[in-house]
Order: sequence, then C-alpha cells, then structure tokens
Amino acid sequence: MIAHNEDSEKVVQGLQSDLVKGLSDSQAEEKRQQYGENKLKEKKKKSTFQRFLEQFKDVMILILIAAAIVSFVIACIEGEAEGFFEPALILLIVILNAILGVMQESKAEKALDALKSLSAPHARVLRNGEEKIIDAIELVPGDIIHLEAGDFIPADARLIRSISVKSEESALTGESVPSEKDADVIVDENAPLGDRNNMVFSGCSITYGTATAIVTATGMNTEMGKIANLLDNEEDGQTPLQKKLAQLGKYLGIVALGACAIIFVVGILSGIPALEIFMTAVSLAVSAIPEGLPAIVTIVLSIGVQRMVKKNAIIRRLPAVETLGSASIICSDKTGTLTQNRMTLVKAYLDGAEDTEEITTQNSEEIKKLLTYGTLCSDGSVVFHGDEEQHIGDPTETSIVFAAHRNGLPKDMLNNKYPRLSGIPFDSDRKLMTTVNRIDGKYIVIVKGAFDMMAERCTKGDLEKAAKINEGMSKNALRVLAIGYKEIDRVPETPTSEELENDLIFMGLVGMIDPPRPEAKAAVEVCRKAGIKPVMITGDHIVTASAIARELGILLEGDRAITGTDLDAMSEEEIDACVENISVYARVSPENKIRIVKAWQRKGQVVSMTGDGVNDAPALKAADIGCAMGITGTDVAKGAADMTLTDDNFATIVDAVQEGRGIYANIKKVVGFLLGTNIGEVITVFVAMLIWHKSPLLSMQLLWINLVTDSFPAIALGMEPVEKDIMDHKPKPKDESLFAHGFGVRIILQGFMFGALSLLAYYLGSSLTGDAKGGQTLTFMVLSFSQIVQSFNMRSDHSLFRIGFFTNHTLNWAALGSIALVLVVLFTPLSVLFGLITLPVKLYLIGLALILVPLVIMEVFKAMGIIKNRV
Repeated sequence: MIAHNEDSEKVVQGLQSDLVKGLSDSQAEEKRQQYGENKLKEKKKKSTFQRFLEQFKDVMILILIAAAIVSFVIACIEGEAEGFFEPALILLIVILNAILGVMQESKAEKALDALKSLSAPHARVLRNGEEKIIDAIELVPGDIIHLEAGDFIPADARLIRSISVKSEESALTGESVPSEKDADVIVDENAPLGDRNNMVFSGCSITYGTATAIVTATGMNTEMGKIANLLDNEEDGQTPLQKKLAQLGKYLGIVALGACAIIFVVGILSGIPALEIFMTAVSLAVSAIPEGLPAIVTIVLSIGVQRMVKKNAIIRRLPAVETLGSASIICSDKTGTLTQNRMTLVKAYLDGAEDTEEITTQNSEEIKKLLTYGTLCSDGSVVFHGDEEQHIGDPTETSIVFAAHRNGLPKDMLNNKYPRLSGIPFDSDRKLMTTVNRIDGKYIVIVKGAFDMMAERCTKGDLEKAAKINEGMSKNALRVLAIGYKEIDRVPETPTSEELENDLIFMGLVGMIDPPRPEAKAAVEVCRKAGIKPVMITGDHIVTASAIARELGILLEGDRAITGTDLDAMSEEEIDACVENISVYARVSPENKIRIVKAWQRKGQVVSMTGDGVNDAPALKAADIGCAMGITGTDVAKGAADMTLTDDNFATIVDAVQEGRGIYANIKKVVGFLLGTNIGEVITVFVAMLIWHKSPLLSMQLLWINLVTDSFPAIALGMEPVEKDIMDHKPKPKDESLFAHGFGVRIILQGFMFGALSLLAYYLGSSLTGDAKGGQTLTFMVLSFSQIVQSFNMRSDHSLFRIGFFTNHTLNWAALGSIALVLVVLFTPLSVLFGLITLPVKLYLIGLALILVPLVIMEVFKAMGIIKNRV
C-alpha cells in the first residue's frame, strides 16, 4: 500500500486501525513484534576490549611499554630473576591504569546514555479509545497520533484531518520554506517527497496548524531511516573547557618532556645505567603529563549532570554546564515557571451583566453557554483516570475545559454534538484562536484570545464596560481571555484571519488564576544574593505581570515594567540605555525576546532564557543558556534549548545555576590537585638529578604513585557536594580563565611545596640510613601520602575544620583505598620488588610529620585569607 496515493480511510483500513478507538494494546504489541521499535539504528558502540586497546594510544605509554619489553629481553639474556620484576610490575601498573580508564569511560557513557533517554521525544496517541502521551519509541504503524504547532513528528504518517498545517522538512528535502499540508488530497504514486502534501515525515516538525494522522512507517522504515546511514549527527563531544585543558596538557607535556630529557642526559653523565634512567624519565613523563585530565573532567561533568536530573533539569549539551556557572541574567516566563501552572477558572463575565460570576459546579445557563463556546474553541483536553485528572495541552485552555466539565459539559460530548469544521490555530502574533463549529444547524465562528486583540475585532457588545471588568480582573492577577462569535453562511475552504476574525459579537470574559509558586520567591532572593538579575517575560497583561512580579520580589522600587509594543518603539540604543532597569516585559512577541537577549549580551552579560513555543526556538538559540519547558514545551523548543526543565519551575533554573557553579568549582579543584601534584613530581626528580645525580624515585614507584594518587582521589574530589555559600558570590565572567584570581600561581607554589617535601625526605632518608634506597623509600611514602592529604585540602577554600574533614564520603573511601595500596607496597614482600626497604621508626615519624605539612600550610593560608573563597 502506498499511503500518499490512497484515500485516508483506505489507509486506516489497510493498517487495521480505528479512527475512534485507535489501536488496542494487544494490536500495538503485535505490530511492535512485527516492525520493531520506532528508532533509528545507532552507530555500533566500541567493545570493552576496543576501549581497552585505545588506552595504549598515548605515545609515552607505548614508549614505556617498549622500554619494559627491552628490559624484559635483557633480563632473559642475563638470566637474573630480579631483572624480571621491574618490567613485569611496570606492565602490570600500565594495565591497571588502562582498566581504570575503561571503567571511567564506561561510567561517563552510561551517564550520557541515561540523559539521552530522559530527553527522548513523546507522542500524543489514541490507544484503546483514550488519548495518551507515550514515548515515541513505542509507536507502531496504525497508531492514530495528534500533532500541533511545535511538535516534532515522531514517525512517517498519513494525514487524516488537517487545519492549516505546515511542516518544516528541510532536514529531509532541503526545502527551507515550510511545506503546506492537506489531508484531503491524493498524491501521485511517484511524487517526490517534497510534493507528498498529505504526508508528514519523521524527524521533521509542525510549524503551524493542527492535525490527526495515522502512522504508516516507523524506525528504519521511515524516509529518514532510509537515509540514516548517510547522516552524521555526532556533535563535538568536548566542551570548551575540555579543549582548553587538552591544549594545556600539550603545553605541560612539552615542558615535562624537556625536563625528562635533561634528567636522562644528567643520569647518563652520572653513570646511571641507560635503561634504568630512560625508564625513570619516561615514567616521570607518563606520571607528570595530565593526559587523562579531559577524561576526568567528562566524568565530573556527567556526574554533575546526573545530579541536575534529580533536581528536574535535563542538560542536553555538556558545554551548557560550564555556561550555567556564569549566568548573570535569568529571563523567565511567568505562567507555569514563576507560577504553579495550575490554572483554575474562578470568574466569568457575560456581556451585558452587572458583574462577574464565580465559577462553581452549577453556574447559570448563560455562563454555561460561554464555557461551551470556550471549550469548543480549545485544543486542550482533560483526561480522567479514576480520581486523578490529567491536563493535556495549554493550561489556560484546560482550565476552561475543566470548568465546563464540572458544569456537566464534558468536551467529548460537546465535540460530538457541535463538531469542529474548520479553524485557525493560535499563534503568538495574533494572540487568537478560531474554530468553526456546526451548532444547532448553523455555522458559528468562535474566537478566543487576549481581550485587547479581541476588542479591535468586535462590532457588537459593551466593550467599554468589558474593558473595565478586564482591568479589574487583571489587577487581581487573573489571566483573562475574551470569547467572541459570529454566524457565517458557509465554511471557507481556506480559512483566513481577515474573513473569520472580524465583525465579531463580544460574548464575555473568563478569568483564571495561576498563583505564584511558593519556592519561586525564595529562588528570586537567592538570585539577588548571587548577583543574578531575574527578569519576567510574559504574554500576559502588564498589570497582571507587575502584580505577580512585585509579590515575588522581581519588580523592585525603581524598576520598570514595559510592554512588547513599548519595546518595538525603541531603537537598539534606547534599549541598551534602559535594559538594566527593566524587570518586567509584558505582552511580548518571540521577536521581542531575541531583542532582550541581544541587549543584555551587548552589556557583556550571560543570559538564560526560558521558552516553550515553536516561535521561541530562535530566542532559545540566541540565549547563552536556552531553557525549554518539559511539561508545556513544544518538541521544537526542547530541540533548540540547552536545558529542559522537567517541572517548568523557576526555582529549578536557580538550582541548575547553583549546580553549574558547583561543577565548575569541582573541576577547578580537580585541575588544581592534579597539576599541583604532577608539578611536584617533576620538580622532585628534576632537582634531585641536578643536585645528587640520582633519581629519588624509580620508574615503577612513580607509576604506582600516579595510579594511586591521581586516579581515585581526583574523581572523588569531583563529586564534592556543592558548597553552601557558592551562591553568595557574583557570577564569574564568561571568558574568565580557570587560573584567574591567582589560582595558577597557587598550583605552581603547591608543586614547589611537594617538591621541597620530597627532596627533604630523600635527603633525610639517604643520610640517616646511608643508603639511596632509604631515601627513595621515604620519598615514596611522603609523596604518596602527602598527595592524598592534599586531596582533602583541595575540597574547599574554607578550613577543613569548618566544613568537616570527612563529609565527602566518596573521597573518604577513595583515600582509604589509596592508603591501603601504598601500605601494601611499603610493608609487604612487594616492597622488595619496588626497590624499597624497611626504615627505622624515627624515619617513619619524620615522614608522618612531613606528610602533614601540606595540611598545616594550607590551613594557615586559609586562616590568613591568602587563599580566598572565590569560584
């Protein structure tokens, strides 16, 4: 069956579906077994073994393995058993490092896969005679789906009913202009994709209108699926910070290699065997070059993103996490974000009445007629599951539908009794929605929308009194919609606003309340404290918006509230001059949103912007952080955004900013810890070779320290809970360096501290035992344990006595594991294999004192204010 070449009724019959009931669950399951899940084939993932092999791609690792193999061959030739230990240990440590790398990659991949599943698209489908929302992956051919402006099309489908539908199909056809669709046409069998006007295609989106369609193909059988192998949708996986750190790693690598080359030359001139000093130099390079830094940052980011999911924020792009920490302006919608999004119709006004009437379960016949017309002119619906109700669609519409239902006027009954014949969907430019219904044998046009737009189009009714009633309701923070109607002789083939939305009879007003969220006021206070300016942007009346904004603390004394019309009248220069004093924008258009974003960005601010409609997509893309609404947001808005709020809550944005700051702070801690300790290792070996012409650490000792102190504590440090006072600071500038405010100098100084402690340990160990192995043993002990102590120091710029030594439980376990691994090498027969000896008790006590020096120095610096708490 060729769907576009058949009548829609035949397509429904051919797919064994039902226009009224849709498919049953058993039919859907049967078809799923036949056609599979509605998803495109993904690129084949690398196997664990492939990932394991990739750990050995690094040139320094390969050189080290080659050196170990050469050492192993020499041991075979010389026939000495001791000669086998060192190369075998080095290979073992390298393999352990590779295993750890694979585990880290797998963890990061699983976290990102979980995020993909959370942001998976949904579909509005008819199953078992009930409309429900399901994951798009569950769709099967024969499913009846409902589409409206802003929806991504989840599968290829034949239109059954359509009202002014336009579909954006550039991803499939290359056509930049949206394609007009019509359910009633039958297209030639061989028509190209772009001419199949009765079909909609997976991966495209609805830009205008509403439609009902039947799914004809899913997954790899869709038109998008047929060309899926030609598509490459892989995004650049690295964030800007990761790229900077990778570049930094290269620079540090050059420095480390230079130092290692000097060490090798000095060692050769000092008479150290060439293979021994070569392996020491290469091991130092492997330990000192932070090649794993971008990977660890990925893990820290993915762990942080998982934490955000628990707080109802789904991050779609990792770079957004970095940007969140710099957010200085949060432009938020009012309805549902700052308010509860529980629209309840509380008042109605009928033209000619003395006053408004409270909405109850037994309203007057006149008000019931107003509710009937309002319901017929609504796409939203309310579905009941026992005692629970599910509002599907726009909350303002569902409040009207629910009020009618409470008065014994269910929407299904009204739709059957007074069928919709045509209409013009709502759009944010007209701020109106229109339907044409057959009521008592007459063609009635019903128009619903903003009063100020409706008043211009009504020729009958007491509009002067209605304007006063509208203003009074708005001052009480009610959302007001006007309803008008007229009778026409015939239903137009192509409905237009000029024909249907003029010469109307004003019928009345309905007022609904959406109270502020209790947590929004507290979140606004947190914003103010954190140096972030909250701005309300809404399509509501300026009086309503201002009332809510004052209650929440957004509109303060001296702040301005303006309308979209006011904004349209301003030049760029005028906006720039006053944007910092405007806290409320009412009656705005999507174009207004972009101008607001650009004005703040010209001021050097980092802007977060919320949006839910298809027309909000450009503003979401223009903003530094686009936040789409998870509940009311369209698929197109979610696709354009960096972050989706699953609860549509303003407080969630603030929580996400807090978490973003925490993630950035943790990355700084990890970078500071790794670079500081790595610099310490280079200084230790480099200076020792210049002074004593001996290496204070053997190759296997260096690699063991690298495995123990670099891996486990670094990742655990990245899981540090967000500090309580992180929102007490102003946002960091977007382009601020990771090493700003003296952080880079601190890292270098910490490296010198570790170098000095290790060199002192080598001197004392060698002097008091009369053996270089004694110096190497004490150096190994001091450098290993002092770096573990440093991981605790790096947890906060506050004193550890203030935040609590052991409040990061993950770090506690990581430190215990690292300590155990060092102790195993120090006090078991393994010590002989590592070239270590047993020291006098006095040296162990001296070593313990040296290990605690970083704790003392850092605590003193924190107390003196030399280390300031700046994120």
